[in-house]
Parts: sequence; C-alpha cells; structure tokens
Amino acid sequence: MENFENYFNTNKETWNKKVAIHAESEMYNMENFKSGKSSLMPYELKALGNVNGKSLLHLQCHFGQDTLSWQRMGAECVGVDLSDEGIKLAKKLNNELQLDADFVCCNVLDTSEYVKDKFDIVFTSYGTIGWLPDLKPWAKMISERLKTGGIFYIVEFHPILWMFDYVDGKPKMEYHYSQDEVIYEEYEGTYANQSSKMVSKEYGWNHGLSEVVNALIEAGLQIDYLNEYDESPYDVFPNLIKTESGMYKMKDQLFPMIFEIKAIKKSL
Repeated sequence: MENFENYFNTNKETWNKKVAIHAESEMYNMENFKSGKSSLMPYELKALGNVNGKSLLHLQCHFGQDTLSWQRMGAECVGVDLSDEGIKLAKKLNNELQLDADFVCCNVLDTSEYVKDKFDIVFTSYGTIGWLPDLKPWAKMISERLKTGGIFYIVEFHPILWMFDYVDGKPKMEYHYSQDEVIYEEYEGTYANQSSKMVSKEYGWNHGLSEVVNALIEAGLQIDYLNEYDESPYDVFPNLIKTESGMYKMKDQLFPMIFEIKAIKKSL
C-alpha cells in the first residue's frame, strides 16, 4: 500500500502557512465574524436546521469559524483539523468569543483515536474530501463517531470541478472524474487571497459521487438525499458571476458546482 504520510505532511505545511493569510482575508472577514456574523452558508443551515442542544463534530474545520458559528447556535461542538496553526487560532477565537467548543489537531482519518465521544451530527464542508486518498476509512470513522440515528451532512464542491487544472487561471480539463492517482499542484497564492506570494504545495485525490455514496453506505449509513446545485457560495473558481441570491455561477453553466449529502446512521 502506498505510504501517504509524505503527502499529508506537505499538505499540513501548506495549510499551516495559509492560516495567517486566510485569517486576514476578505473572504473570511474576521472582523465581522468576531462581531457576530455567522460564517455558515444557506445549504448547511437549511439541511441541519435547529442544532440547539445537539452535539456536533466538525471535520476539517480549518481555524474553526464554522465550528464556532454552530456553537453560537447552541450546538456542543468539537472541531478537528490537520493544521496546528489552524487549531491554535480556533482555540484563540473560542476563548476570545467566550464560547465553549473543543478543538483537536489530527489527521481527519485518525479522528477516532483522538475523539471518543459519539455525536448527534457529523459535519464537513467545501473542499474537504479531495485531501483524502481513500474514502472508506473516512466513512468508517464517521460511522464510529455518530450516535445511532445521528446525522452525517456534507456539502462539497462537485467532482466535475476537480477535473480541471486552474493553475494558469484558465480551466483546462486535465484529470479523471474519479482519478486514483495522486494529483500534485504547486502555485502562488491561495483561494482566499490569490495575490498572496505564498507558494501552495498540495497533494490531492479526485472522488466521484458514486465513491462518496458507496463509502457511506458500506459504513452503515443510510442516504437520506443527494442533491446537486449550479450555484456556489464561494467565488473560488475563475470567471464566476455573482447571482441575485448572492451566490456564484459560471457564465455558461453546463454542470453542477456543489453537491450535498445527508445520511443517517442506521440502528444495528
């Protein structure tokens, strides 16, 4: 079996460098967040509804804005992320805002080694599964961390988007829809600050929708729904147009930009 540790270490170094840049970016709008603005988007708010009093595990939480937004809504939250710097800032924000979330630094695939509680909700969003070489251990971990009857929810960029190389600013179809081989990219800037001079070095993997769904089913989850949408809440791909709803879409929209899955952990 291929050893992925070097890939994960490179990604961790890159994400550690991104934290300070993202924290100062317009996209993450830290000032408004600290003043009480939620960082959550319409898809996840509609899907999960009232979370007051529910326990929620947020996978790949970056520096915790979404985790803390759920906490503000009354959820009891734990956030997990690979980046030391991300978790450090998340803990700082948690203390500064006088909230009560917990944050754990680990590879998301190792979550069950570090987090032993079971949760009403496991949540992950926007640009997460592409960092994982295999979704079966990911789905198994999600099942382990859910209570019976608990909800797993993912909202994520559509796998068709990851068939393109965006490094030169003009999308070029380069990769298979569900490519097994690792994809390496090295470029200047980040999605939250494209003018930044930091060099991102990243290893990733493409996962088609069937792979996501089947991994969850194999892990004992029952799919409630799978939806696909043309609009993205983030302006992170070239030449997007802002819509009346405040979201973004392509000028000539030929495929979805977002998918969401809601699943329930079945009783034994």
